[in-house]
Amino acid sequence: MSIKQIRLSNQAKDQLIRLKTRTGIQQWNILCRWAFCLSLKEPAPPTPIDIPTDSNVEMSWYVFGGEHHELYLALIKQRCINDRLDTSTETLNRQFRLHLHRGIGYLAMPNKVRGISDLLKTTLDSK
Repeated sequence: MSIKQIRLSNQAKDQLIRLKTRTGIQQWNILCRWAFCLSLKEPAPPTPIDIPTDSNVEMSWYVFGGEHHELYLALIKQRCINDRLDTSTETLNRQFRLHLHRGIGYLAMPNKVRGISDLLKTTLDSK
C-alpha cells in the first residue's frame, strides 16, 4: 500500500460542501472518487502546484477507495507511468493529491454540476 491518508485543502473542502448540497451526495469519499476519475480523464497531467493540507477533512485510503481501493491505486500508478513519472510512494501521493484537487476544482466550476444528473454527464462528455 502506498497511499495511507488523504487530507484536503480548505478550498477543496468548501467546494465539496457546495457539491454535497447540489448533488445530495453526503459522503466526502464518493464525491472525491468522482473528482479523481474526472481528473484522470483529462489527457494533460495536472499542474505541479503545492496543495495545502489545511482543512479538517481527512480520510484513509480505504475510506476513499472503498472495496475498490486497489483499482484506484492501479489507476494512479498507470497514470504515473503514462505521464512518464516514477511510481515511488512520494510520487503516487503527490500525483493522487494533484488529480484529486484538480477534479474537485472541475466539479466545482460554476454551473458545471447543479445536480446529480450533471455529475453523471461529466462521465459521458467526451473531449
